[in-house]
Amino acid sequence: MSNLSRVATCILMGIPRTPVLDTTLFGIFLVIYVLTVVGNFLILLVVRVDSHLHTPMYFLDNLSFIDMWVSTVSVPKMLTTFVSPEGRAISFHSCGAQLYSFHFLSSTECFLYTVMSYDCYLAISYLLRYTSMRSGRTCALLATSTWLSGCLYSAVQTMLTFCLPYCGSNQIQHYFCERMPVLKLACADTSGNEMVIFVNLGVVALGCFLLILLSYVSTVCSILKIRTSEGRLTAFQNCASHCIVILCFFVPVFIYLRPGSKDVVDGVVAVFYTVLTPLLNPVVYTLRNKEVKRALFKLKHEPLSQSK
Repeated sequence: MSNLSRVATCILMGIPRTPVLDTTLFGIFLVIYVLTVVGNFLILLVVRVDSHLHTPMYFLDNLSFIDMWVSTVSVPKMLTTFVSPEGRAISFHSCGAQLYSFHFLSSTECFLYTVMSYDCYLAISYLLRYTSMRSGRTCALLATSTWLSGCLYSAVQTMLTFCLPYCGSNQIQHYFCERMPVLKLACADTSGNEMVIFVNLGVVALGCFLLILLSYVSTVCSILKIRTSEGRLTAFQNCASHCIVILCFFVPVFIYLRPGSKDVVDGVVAVFYTVLTPLLNPVVYTLRNKEVKRALFKLKHEPLSQSK
């Protein structure tokens, strides 16, 4: 920990932009952030209020909670960089906490998508036994395993980033504390740390993606065995939403893993998976669910009927 005392405060330079756009960008990202928090909180509220959704929507409930906090970890600090130069400052220990929190949530989301893809496979391939196979205890066990895996993964990433001495520049070329921009401030050789970080990230991301791909190939094979065209169409529609969300999550990750990364491109990619993806998830995935729509309608009209 003695290494951390050499740099007490870091300066987040924010996303690449011209200062004249600060007010406009502040307004845009503020609206997106509010919609993200409200949308995901609404899903959490509906699932908690309607007891019939506790088990069917268990994983989506976790997903909404993660999306709400992924955005909260990074976006508010980004908004302060648009307001004043003082808003760019962040203590070094807070920077470490932000990095850990972000990767804890995002890696947990990655593991959760893997579990959800397998859950989708079970729902279509074993329709008659699905309810008995998917008990509340099983869901809780799987969800807990994703959170514990994310905790371990993030701990490794954070230790590899902050085990080096930081005694040089304190300007981070990013809008939140991300691994590679932070490592550029280290006054020591970072090649070994960068290699281990990228291998660790690549193995986790690629491993989850391949498992998801395997689940969906098996799911498609099961769908093709459905005799009625209406049944096949319904099954494909249910899978389509999940596929869109998966692509929105993994495409930026694989772009980030490309060789010869650049700050500008990495900044745009980071905006996509920290700002846009958490907003798209409740719209593309959860709000297309008929059970959630029914619960939202019920939640909207029940207070009116009770007041009468």
